[in-house]
Amino acid sequence: MSSRQQLKIFTGNANSALAEEIAHYLGVSVGAAKVTHFSDGEIQVKINESVRGADVFIIQPTCEPVNEHLMELLVMVDAVRRASARRITAVTPYYGYARQDRKARARDPITAKLVANLITASGARRVITMDLHAGQIQGFFDIPVDHLPGVPLLAQYFIQQKLDNVVVVSPDLGGVQRARDLAERIGAPIAIIDKRRPEPNVAEIMHIIGDIKGKNVIMIDDIIDTAGTITQGAVALKELGANDVYACCTHPVLSGPAVNRLADAPIREVLVTNTIPLPELKKIDKIKILSVAPLLGEAIIRIHEDLSVSKLFD
Repeated sequence: MSSRQQLKIFTGNANSALAEEIAHYLGVSVGAAKVTHFSDGEIQVKINESVRGADVFIIQPTCEPVNEHLMELLVMVDAVRRASARRITAVTPYYGYARQDRKARARDPITAKLVANLITASGARRVITMDLHAGQIQGFFDIPVDHLPGVPLLAQYFIQQKLDNVVVVSPDLGGVQRARDLAERIGAPIAIIDKRRPEPNVAEIMHIIGDIKGKNVIMIDDIIDTAGTITQGAVALKELGANDVYACCTHPVLSGPAVNRLADAPIREVLVTNTIPLPELKKIDKIKILSVAPLLGEAIIRIHEDLSVSKLFD
């Protein structure tokens, strides 16, 4: 039996379309497994093929409903561990609870660390993820974490668009490193939006650090959640003389009023990836989706064959 036959891909219900794409890229089929519920709501996992001695990769971003999908992942890992899989890798392109990575106030939990403990305790021996909200979450795990960046994929798209007179904008001070990475890859300068609230619940006052007048602007973030930051930023940039405004992110959480805000905002295009599946009603014309399947597929091949993953980004 070749080593490739020992590689098995399984998926929960979080993003089965992505799992199918990854399996297609690898030239394998998605493993026979069914994740359903018992009548009382408990998760039921049935693995309908042998995994003994196999190198198992479970594709399951912990996106909304996050608790449901996290629990599916934990139960699936436990199932294949008890079925004698040789090695189990949790592939969570989007890592839910990543924004609870420190104590911002007294008595706050650090849920990102708790989730890392749960994944490790379930039996996963490696994690593949993309664009963690805080890079140090890698250190919350006591097992190897392959942390793949989304920026190279986004950069490739914008290079193909051949935009001229471009400036990359970070929508807040925390995202400057990400903006600089994109800017270097597409050969553009950066600018930063500095926000402050004069008092609680009062609209933010924005200062733009850098030159954006008459320029085509690309705003980049790791997550677009309610889209407040991105849409307010776009309005401020246009008021200060920016030409076309583009927005991009790795994880399109798009909760609450996000889709309506993006539809109404002075943004020409919103570039996202499929780490999180977008339901049809969220697929408005200005949202363009890139697939992360080739990137994740390549990382899986390299891990399976004990090759370097970082070489992917050299």
